Amino acid sequence: MQSYFLYILTNKAKTVLYIGVTNDLKRRLYEHEQHLIVNSFSDRYNCVLLVYYEVFENISLAIEREKQLKKWSRAKKNTLIDNVNSEWKFFNDEVMNDVFSLLR
Repeated sequence: MQSYFLYILTNKAKTVLYIGVTNDLKRRLYEHEQHLIVNSFSDRYNCVLLVYYEVFENISLAIEREKQLKKWSRAKKNTLIDNVNSEWKFFNDEVMNDVFSLLR
């Protein structure tokens, strides 16, 4: 079964958030980390650090959630992240080593 991911990235200073959707989180993180999408928002603000994600079985639901979160205030997004990742740990290494662990 195909999985889809809504994800939130930040920069090292945690001053900017980027919200996106993908069907391959490992590949997408690699693209962000390597700045393969030149002049994109995440490239310009160096948003390469994964601090939050949700898993969906339906792409439409993932996109709907993405649109919802993008309308939220920064404070509300911070609270969402804080509720599941209070230390704002970066999940990049875990994902790059084993993306399927996200589904367990």
